[in-house]
Amino acid sequence: MKLGMVRVLALVAVGSLPAMSKAEDIVDTAVKAGQFNTLAAALKAANLVGTLKGPGPFTVFAPTDEAFAKLPAETVAELLKPENRKQLTDILTYHVVPGRVQAKDVIKLRGAVAVNGQRIDVQFGDEGVKVDGAKVLTTDIVCDNGVIHVIDSVILPSSKTIPETAKAAGSFETLLAAANAAGLAEVLGSTGPFTVFAPTDEAFGKLPAGTVETLLKPENKAQLVDILKYHVVPGRVYSEKVLDSKAIKTLQGASAAISLRDGSPRIQDAKILKTDIDASNGVIHIIDSVILPPPSGADAKRKLEEAVAKGATLFNAGHHSECVSVYRSTMNDLMSTSLPNSMKTHMSTVLRTADHTQCTTEQAWVLRRGIDQMYQQLATRPQ
Repeated sequence: MKLGMVRVLALVAVGSLPAMSKAEDIVDTAVKAGQFNTLAAALKAANLVGTLKGPGPFTVFAPTDEAFAKLPAETVAELLKPENRKQLTDILTYHVVPGRVQAKDVIKLRGAVAVNGQRIDVQFGDEGVKVDGAKVLTTDIVCDNGVIHVIDSVILPSSKTIPETAKAAGSFETLLAAANAAGLAEVLGSTGPFTVFAPTDEAFGKLPAGTVETLLKPENKAQLVDILKYHVVPGRVYSEKVLDSKAIKTLQGASAAISLRDGSPRIQDAKILKTDIDASNGVIHIIDSVILPPPSGADAKRKLEEAVAKGATLFNAGHHSECVSVYRSTMNDLMSTSLPNSMKTHMSTVLRTADHTQCTTEQAWVLRRGIDQMYQQLATRPQ
């Protein structure tokens, strides 16, 4: 397969541009070729000529004049207006990759991160090599500050922010509602960039009944903010880097574990369903479950203290079964958090022991001893 692609790339590299005895910079090479007049005009309007005449090196996926002509009528004229310079710059820098990426390197890639920060997808097929759907016509035009690959269409970066991209997808209504309730929608629509591990509506549907409604209440805003920030990572982190990591630091402050289990990439226990969805201010990876931040030692100890105070009162009043319910409920709640596995194993053992105890009085004592041991572990755990 790769050998076939190499032959394709080698063939298309021959004969499109006149041979030059001495390599020139990217801009001069494009101008002399005679088929990049619109690109040259756009570079001038965006004040990028000096940059692409600089030392680089750069790799430019260069649309021909015919490629620009495929755009809707008046599009180029609008983009060349001074008031649209930022949009024009975003489009042009999306065609530029830092470094010298030659054909032999391109065929090894799934994608390449452009100067504007977004990722250009690379595809191989019967028609040869494509970048974001644009066909590569000619490769490896050597310049003294980089290399040009000629493409047959203008490729466009995402112009939608993360919230706008999620809204357009139609499967993140709960996430967007939660972001609005937490006051984070505006943040996620700002410059960023951010990486969002986005749970689908179905992912939120897996939570216990009433959980989402409870989290959306104003009095639970702090908890909701913590959960949502645990799904966000500063910067653009594309799939290769995610999968090369054992853990990734979130905006919430805690790290989330990255693993490969049963052939599926995961963040915590959530499967990563789809990766590398670009937005103008970041990237989205879709996940199938909501992930929960680990409670701090102080939070977990507080829950155990509250359980002991309530349970002891019930037990001393002779309500042993109600005491058991309080202790059991508290331990089950902590089991659903991201506490260390050693603590979860301890709680599982205590709960199983209580399940095999017939007398509710003895069940209460089994659970209470387990809670005391758990509290001691948390008290000695480094914060």
